[in-house]
Amino acid sequence: MTSLPAPTALVADLGGTNTRVALTRGAIVQTETIKRFRNADYEDLPAVLRMYMADQTAKPEAACVAMAGPVRDGVGKLTNLNWTVERDAVAAATGAKTVAILNDLQAQGHALDHLTPDVVQTILPGQKAAEHSARLVVGVGTGMNAAAVYRLGSRTLVPPAEAGHVSLAAQTEAELRLFNWIAQTNGPPGFEEVLSGRGFERVYAWLCSEDGADTPLDAATIMQAVNDGTDPRATEAARIFVRMLGRAVSNLALVHLPFGGIYLCGGVARHFAPHLNALGFDKAFNDKGRFASFMTQFPIHLVDDDYAALSGSAAHLVELNQ
Repeated sequence: MTSLPAPTALVADLGGTNTRVALTRGAIVQTETIKRFRNADYEDLPAVLRMYMADQTAKPEAACVAMAGPVRDGVGKLTNLNWTVERDAVAAATGAKTVAILNDLQAQGHALDHLTPDVVQTILPGQKAAEHSARLVVGVGTGMNAAAVYRLGSRTLVPPAEAGHVSLAAQTEAELRLFNWIAQTNGPPGFEEVLSGRGFERVYAWLCSEDGADTPLDAATIMQAVNDGTDPRATEAARIFVRMLGRAVSNLALVHLPFGGIYLCGGVARHFAPHLNALGFDKAFNDKGRFASFMTQFPIHLVDDDYAALSGSAAHLVELNQ
């Protein structure tokens, strides 16, 4: 008996600056169909999708949008761009009968079972766990967020979250000075105010302020100085960033108990990967007093797959249609 071809679907990864759109066959993203659009050139997401569809001959039966912002009841709002995304508007722009709107970290969670070994780097080995143990994805890039991933039979459940706005807690006098400095211009500091690209810039700028210097730099320049070892202040900023990242991920691990593994993703996380343990990520993650040995159970990995949100969106649509 000849099996029917997998249905065509459309997936979109909507960020604050760019949107990537692709077609899929089942859970497989057709990489040759991926196109990138600059959001500033369009009035809203449906305009992007209409432009994409104008060049396609295949008509998608389903569509899924993964977006960098909170989603509730099929309506999402971008955190760093004044766009609202609604299922009906996506359906009208694509012709899809089934439409899903996900937070981008939800899409990353749905991608975990479809990652290939070459895009997963182990940071801490942890301990082996049962097959359906909970997992956790932590995204560090333009913003910061985290989402738990559960496997229930043949279904993947990734509850939405906005963990990037959880308040940071200072543990040293220096950290308290940093948080007070951030609060003067940005309000109460949450995870994202430090643990993101612009957060890294703030840490460096604070060190400049502490040193009486007026030479703040952008994140890419600071990171290059860390890689080259040419700027002690950049290295110290990276050490502060990594220590706080380790502590934040550790706290999230205790909330969700992801014995199946913690997966770091996002551009900033990838840039920091070579420096994580050298700058103290492992020590900060395990710094839980009498619970320190408990923390060694959690494997921690880094995901280096630029298409993971698209793949996760495709996998989610397949599950919806089962």
